[in-house]
Amino acid sequence: MLELDLAPEIQALRSTFADIQAVVDVEALQNEIARLSEEAGAPDLWDDVDKAQKVTSALSHRQTELKRIVEIERRLDDLDVLIELAVEMEDEDSAEEARKEVADLQNVIGQLEVQTLLDGEYDARSAVVTIRSGAGGDDATDFAEMLMRMYLRWAERHKYPVKVMDTSFAEGAGIKSATFEIDAPYAYGTLSVEAGTHRLARISPFGGADKRQTSFAAVEVIPVMEEAQEVEVPEGDIRVDVFRSSGPGGQSVNTTDSAVRITHLPTGIVVSMQNEKSQIQNRAAAMRVLQTRLMLLQREEEAAKKKELAGTITASWGDQMRSYFLYGQQLVKDLRTGHEVGNPAVVLDGDLDGFIAAGIRWRKRKED
Repeated sequence: MLELDLAPEIQALRSTFADIQAVVDVEALQNEIARLSEEAGAPDLWDDVDKAQKVTSALSHRQTELKRIVEIERRLDDLDVLIELAVEMEDEDSAEEARKEVADLQNVIGQLEVQTLLDGEYDARSAVVTIRSGAGGDDATDFAEMLMRMYLRWAERHKYPVKVMDTSFAEGAGIKSATFEIDAPYAYGTLSVEAGTHRLARISPFGGADKRQTSFAAVEVIPVMEEAQEVEVPEGDIRVDVFRSSGPGGQSVNTTDSAVRITHLPTGIVVSMQNEKSQIQNRAAAMRVLQTRLMLLQREEEAAKKKELAGTITASWGDQMRSYFLYGQQLVKDLRTGHEVGNPAVVLDGDLDGFIAAGIRWRKRKED
């Protein structure tokens, strides 16, 4: 007789899913979709392009959230039917399919459970990710490109749209820096735990002595702000440079000088954009990112001042948050959470969900 006792696992899944539904508030989500759908159906919607894009983007994000909830509920119901069929027919193939579905649902619901911990002010927004090479010469610029590919592959795995906004190629290998937007619900809250300094240790492919080389790259994650006008940037505080977009090795891409670099003189913050079609669009995109960075910097300074006045200054992220060992032991280890994976290749190919989930839970514990 076929033995298929998955009742404890399914009960646990349903319990966790019920908690998620309570936090998400499905009814409120449905009402929000109805309101946005009505706005999106207005005949004059596209008279204001910026407003139209905000409405349609918000509607798409909310519909995606609801679709995930509805899909999980359907799969749980279908799972009950599949198990009943497998037992009645003593069908081992159906039983194996049921076991795999339970494992997959545990993963999917686990990810959704982690998302419910994202309750920060900007967590639900899309994200702008910037990667910069640090110390380490060609190894560092190569590492920066490896990290960029890792995050783009992560987004691809989740079917999240990505828009590369700027890339500065190194003279040798890899990139000096890159900025890209990941347009997905909770992309900022999810990826914000990836911010910090990443360290690579390996036998350098660029040196002839077969010595271990350590190099660094920094990852910055900020939310996409539809409007950051609350931060005013006087024209006298910025320097705007226009230059020609370039590809690897300095090859000219555009026939006009459309790329824009804005330097905020008081803080030294530099933002470059080159992937829009015109200089005006690149400048507008760069200003949005600059305003967001200034707003977040202002809030960080205010929070630090409050901690100083309270006498409770504590280190938060530190200089290094994750190490990638590509020699000997072959390991990727998060220095905050202790989460590690013994196969760096799969991590660098975008398998980041375990690190991200551990990071979100770690951050939540620190907040509590």
